[in-house]
Amino acid sequence: MAHPAFRAAAVRVRVPATSANLGPGFDALGLALGLYDDIVVRVAESGLHIDIAGEGADTVARDEGNLLVRSLRTAFDALGGQPRGLEVVCANRIPHGRGLGSSSAAICAGLVAARAVTTGGEHKIDDAALLELAAEIEGHPDNVAACLLGGFTLAWGEGGAVRAVRMDPAPGVVPVVFVPSTPLATETARGLLPRTVPHADAAANAGRAALLVEALTRRPELLLPATEDRLHQEYRAPAMPDSVELVHRLRADGVPAVISGAGPTVLALADEGQADKIARLAGDGWTANRLALDTAGASVLPLAKAAR
Repeated sequence: MAHPAFRAAAVRVRVPATSANLGPGFDALGLALGLYDDIVVRVAESGLHIDIAGEGADTVARDEGNLLVRSLRTAFDALGGQPRGLEVVCANRIPHGRGLGSSSAAICAGLVAARAVTTGGEHKIDDAALLELAAEIEGHPDNVAACLLGGFTLAWGEGGAVRAVRMDPAPGVVPVVFVPSTPLATETARGLLPRTVPHADAAANAGRAALLVEALTRRPELLLPATEDRLHQEYRAPAMPDSVELVHRLRADGVPAVISGAGPTVLALADEGQADKIARLAGDGWTANRLALDTAGASVLPLAKAAR
């Protein structure tokens, strides 16, 4: 492959937060949320310069170890070669270590930006290949599929490849996220999962995951039973007891609530008329945000477009 040519102009990419699992859809279902990171990437003459504002500004690496930069490098390798230098500016709004897909957002932002800044990039890496790269870096496809495609996604592996389909959530479904002040590493949450689960629990989750597709796309009145989980949330309770307790409390009040991804954020899927009321239910120690559903996924935007 010939060494690629790069655009002189900077590119701006916006990526949404995501919530994975959604209760029963472990490592398969994802939902894109209206909370965004924005990055601007420009090919420079030499070196690597990273500027970060917002979430992670005091903790995220500003060198080749940065996850976004590693994703840029992975995409440039797939595109045929590295640029001489890079300037990267990040405006981060997605909380880190809270189960809202901040790592997936960084991965997808890097991959999309590298493709956009490379002349003919979309012909060299199509959307299916982009998903493959993102899932390979992340280690599982649920968050990256929702981040890239937007909407409600179902991702799976087939013959060694990653596949995903995008669906439109039903009108009137409003995500409400309850974000605690303390983060939780995904590795910690995954480490609590057992190697085997009872057959009855696996069967129950399979039925609920199938029901969730119907509930979230066409019949939101079924979201409470559809979000029941037996595979991961209770096993992870020792690492986030307050989150699991809040899920139980909300569900006892008839609110479809789940752990968002690996936690510790709690996601409630409210209807339009109840969203503001539900946002007030968490109490002290939580930041409650009513969000929109993102339908666009990772997007290349004009540099002058105002941030939301």
